[in-house]
Amino acid sequence: MIRLLFLIPLVLCLLWITYLTMNGHRLKDGKQGFIYILVISSVIAAFYTLMWFVT
Repeated sequence: MIRLLFLIPLVLCLLWITYLTMNGHRLKDGKQGFIYILVISSVIAAFYTLMWFVT
């Protein structure tokens, strides 16, 4: 499970890119969304890593 955590931000970023291009926005316009995705994914990865060490 831990080794697949990199897929979370990858999939979310691909979905965000798809959303932006389908609605006629530039990738530069969605920069804040990419930041949110990376921050939330980092929190999820840190939580799962912590739980892995605790258990």
